[in-house]
Amino acid sequence: MDPNRIIQALKGTIDPNLRIAAENELNQSYKIINFAPTLLQIIMSEQVEFPVRQAAAIYLKNMVSQYWQDREPCLGEVVFPFNVHENDRQQIREHIVESIIRSPESIRAQLTMCLRAIIKHDFPGRWTAIVDKLSMYLQSQNGGSWYGSLLALYQLVKTYEYRKAEEREPLLAAMQIFLPRIQQLISQLLADATIFSVLIQKQILKIFYALVQYSLPLQLINNTLMTQWMEILRAIIDRDVPAETLEVDEDDRPELAWWKCKKWALRIITRLFERYGSPGNVTKEYYEFADFFLKTYAMGIQQVLLKLMDQHRQQQYVTPRVLQQCLNYLNQGLSHSLTWKQMKPHMQTICQEVIFPLMCYKDEDEKLWQEDPYEYIRMKFNLYDDQALPATAAQGVLYKAARKRKEVLPQMMEFCHQILMDPSRDPRKKDGALHCIGALADLLLKKRMYREQMELMLQNYVFPLLNSPMGYLRARSCWVLHCFSPLRFHDELVLRNAVELVRQNLIDDKEMPVKVEAAMALQTLVSNQEQAKLYIRPHIRPVMQELLHVVKETENDDLTNVIQKMICEYNQEVAAIAVDMTQNLAEIFIRVLQSEEYEENEDKTVMALGILSTIDTILTVMEDHKEITQQLEGICLQVIGLVLQKPIIGMAEFYEEILSLAFGLTCQTISPQMWQLLGVLYEVFQHDCFDYFTDMMPLLHNYVTVDTDMLLSNPKHLEIIYSMCKKVLTIDAGEDAECHAAKLLEVIILQCKGRGIDQCIPLFVEAVLERLMRGVKSSELRTMCLQVAIAALYYNPALLIHTLENMHFQHSPQPITAHFINQWMNDTEFFLGLHDRKMCIIGLSVLMELPIRPAVLDGVSAQIVPSILLLFLALKHLNASRLVNKPNLLANAGALDEDQNEEIPSDEDEVTENRNAMQQQSSIPTGPTAEEEEEEDDDEDNWDNDCFEGTPLEEYSTPLDYDNGEDEYQFFASALLRVQSTDAAWYQCLIASLSDDQKKQLQEIYSISQQKRSTAAKCQ
Repeated sequence: MDPNRIIQALKGTIDPNLRIAAENELNQSYKIINFAPTLLQIIMSEQVEFPVRQAAAIYLKNMVSQYWQDREPCLGEVVFPFNVHENDRQQIREHIVESIIRSPESIRAQLTMCLRAIIKHDFPGRWTAIVDKLSMYLQSQNGGSWYGSLLALYQLVKTYEYRKAEEREPLLAAMQIFLPRIQQLISQLLADATIFSVLIQKQILKIFYALVQYSLPLQLINNTLMTQWMEILRAIIDRDVPAETLEVDEDDRPELAWWKCKKWALRIITRLFERYGSPGNVTKEYYEFADFFLKTYAMGIQQVLLKLMDQHRQQQYVTPRVLQQCLNYLNQGLSHSLTWKQMKPHMQTICQEVIFPLMCYKDEDEKLWQEDPYEYIRMKFNLYDDQALPATAAQGVLYKAARKRKEVLPQMMEFCHQILMDPSRDPRKKDGALHCIGALADLLLKKRMYREQMELMLQNYVFPLLNSPMGYLRARSCWVLHCFSPLRFHDELVLRNAVELVRQNLIDDKEMPVKVEAAMALQTLVSNQEQAKLYIRPHIRPVMQELLHVVKETENDDLTNVIQKMICEYNQEVAAIAVDMTQNLAEIFIRVLQSEEYEENEDKTVMALGILSTIDTILTVMEDHKEITQQLEGICLQVIGLVLQKPIIGMAEFYEEILSLAFGLTCQTISPQMWQLLGVLYEVFQHDCFDYFTDMMPLLHNYVTVDTDMLLSNPKHLEIIYSMCKKVLTIDAGEDAECHAAKLLEVIILQCKGRGIDQCIPLFVEAVLERLMRGVKSSELRTMCLQVAIAALYYNPALLIHTLENMHFQHSPQPITAHFINQWMNDTEFFLGLHDRKMCIIGLSVLMELPIRPAVLDGVSAQIVPSILLLFLALKHLNASRLVNKPNLLANAGALDEDQNEEIPSDEDEVTENRNAMQQQSSIPTGPTAEEEEEEDDDEDNWDNDCFEGTPLEEYSTPLDYDNGEDEYQFFASALLRVQSTDAAWYQCLIASLSDDQKKQLQEIYSISQQKRSTAAKCQ
């Protein structure tokens, strides 16, 4: 392989004018043996220009990720897809660790990703040698090889990070060698504060975290070893950061290696405490370790963290992530009496001088509010960003301390009250006080003493701030009203004022963050307070218009939820503005999709999904307003067309919502435009059939059942639907999709009974029976395929029998009739739910009454009636269980009036009860013994609860399921009586084997049938 030719091609990929030709050159070369090793040589050659080396590293990473794994030909193909040649793999495995050690940082990042992919596919099977190689470099006295080899080791550990404990054996065997060495190395380097040393320490901590964070290998890390590691971690957390780091800009300090070391050490000890070190909250294998951790380490570590928190309190710099992890550790410590007793003397100071300042409005908040209020809103509502903020961790500690430790809540409420009472206090402290009170709203509403004062607190301290000149205080006050929206107001005037002030903040405020908080507060007040709903009713048009404006401006997904809930609350009032609202939402959706940053910004996708969901909500609440729905259809079709027809990357993310919209537009009637959509849907199906067929199913069901006349008036319609089902059943689409396809065929047959689709029946039956003959894993798909043929039997018995007698499959030269009937008789117990059992009963009734019986029936005649009786018995139990299991909707009414106390005494652990429950649970046997099962076997009450459940496919109704549909009792009774009167010998064959109990049950069915017939006659 000529390296110079590859170098020139790589150089060309950097030049926009040469890129296409260069990429073509590389695409013609990459399959040649020795290409990949040559790339690695280029990457490591210092004679090659650096951008070319980077391009080579990226190309190699992409090659390894795509072509390293052995791949087999796809179904129906004979040519093997390209894989990196084994000789090339061997050369890369031989040199990649050295390359990582020697390469500069930007190239090293690509090579470590290569290594991760190689380890994933080759370790331990093809590449145990990596352990010896890494061991050699880590044992070396040459410190220059340590960092790169630790990066390589990190890839090995990360590969196994989330594997189950039993799948981690290869890693644990390797770590028997590596763990003592990295422990020795970090201990040796602790006293060395140089950047080189601290970077190595950080990498070792990352390795240890990945090793223990998901599953703690106690066979590898015993108590003695853990004690040594805990000392290392404690020393890293406790040591001072070099003074010169204070000269670095504060925004850049969190990226310094010294602080990152502390962060990783804290992540490890917090994770150990949360997952393995909290007695009562751990699984059985960690019981002993949890007790040992709590008694041996928890207090010593907490002492260091209290010192770190005190440094922060005294205005010494601590990075936000370190502070957050400290607070998370304290949060865990609140549950245990040992750690709580140590924390308790400091708790008031922590709450008032650490937690409280974190919850106040800060300079950085003000800067962001003024410079980019939309980014301020995004940051405040982004849950993922939120989890890493110290303020979120602080709020968590405050809430848990107030909930579990009785001294905390009264002290904190008195502290906040003093701040709110003082008119001269810093407004930012008032924001902090309101933030604390709002965060504790859930607890305060459970305690009568506070609950009865809340109305006055809102009136005296929150309402005035809704008109504050400071926007952040207006926003915070709206947020507090949001938090206390479930409060039972005694004075209607106070509630009216709250609603009116929030409404004004939404409509009239000039600051967008205030409008957003006002929108949230208004919706929760309306949802929780019946009177508030009445107050807003006259203003609903301007309120909804403003909500749409705010959504358009901010593209905030939480607000689309607000609009949806408001639509549901005011469905009658929304009718007047539904068309305008939907038009606005459609415009926002189109704008979001066509914005330049759409593909890079995940928030945009979430926002777009929220808009579609909101339009769907409008459609749902407007379903009884036919003229409005007709107007909405045109708007919705614009949106549907954009998603289904435009080649924009990521459109498939919206298919589920788009199909739900189309479903909503076809529930009552189906317009010509919606029938045209069926063709568009078929085009989409051709590309993405397997992933989205189940999502299409409700819409396809509407096409069949809502306007059957139009379905049958154009043969193309039925052809499209059949083609979809056939394709799903022919190519391996997964059994869920196949069940849906078979169900749709059954629905068509039952819907079109007597409507002249005889020519379709052989096609439908052949599609399902061909799938049945290929072998089916689940009983659900097996019965669903049988059910299509059973529906065809009900549709036209002679046609089905003729079809079966003339149907042959390659591996079975005999007609399929015998196989179908035998399979059906073997599977009658697997027909579940109301519809499927009813279909089975009706089908068996038709079968026993056939004028010309297939020979196979003589062999199963004794099974037919007992199977029907068993199905009736299952239906009886199913109907009874549905009556018994109706939920008690009034069970929790009035709970708010009772005081709910979750506090625990200082000398007790929160989790004592949990542990006892877990221990009891673990001692409960998992199932009955064989003897117990035999004793229970013959009781008819011993029905599996699953048998009483309807199947998910039952929601796709057929004429059999309507109130005026075929009655299975009358159908069966009439059929059997006709057989008795016309063919006495066959009748004797059918009932000869019945037991006395079965004969009794048969008489009951006759009686029920007669009652139903009499009732039906009276109703006429």
